[in-house]
Amino acid sequence: MNWKDNEDFNYLMLSGIQHFRFCPRQWALIHVEQQWAENVLTIEGQHVHEKADQPYLREKRGKKLIVRAMPIRSHDLRTSGICDVVEFHEHKNGVPLHGEIGTYIPIPVEYKRGKPKKGEEDIVQLVAQAMCLEEMLLCDIPYAYLFYDEIKRRVKVEIHDEMKDEV
Repeated sequence: MNWKDNEDFNYLMLSGIQHFRFCPRQWALIHVEQQWAENVLTIEGQHVHEKADQPYLREKRGKKLIVRAMPIRSHDLRTSGICDVVEFHEHKNGVPLHGEIGTYIPIPVEYKRGKPKKGEEDIVQLVAQAMCLEEMLLCDIPYAYLFYDEIKRRVKVEIHDEMKDEV
């Protein structure tokens, strides 16, 4: 297949949403000019993502299925990327999953190296992930989580229409 035939080639990267919201210049350097340099912060970020970046590591804990490094995309948003972790919680109002009994609600979990930020750059990236999953699985996602390694805990993010409009 020719690279021009791959529709994902023209899609924006989900990680770019966070970069653009934080600093449009940073986004352009990384995503347009391909100017990326490793530093202490990026190396620490890679360490935080070591377990999350293993797509073949899947686990079932009671009524929860945990999937890592899940590829996602949205044709409506013209964006694609990878969710660090998606927890599928068994729920009567959920959606069926191939090879699983029951129905599940997907809950994305985005891992971040630092601590919660004053801005909403992490939140818009997480909401975009939820929107991709909603489109792919034809479901509603009521909330998602940001896990911050510096504070070693999750922050729950309620997903609502105003946030989706922001994305």
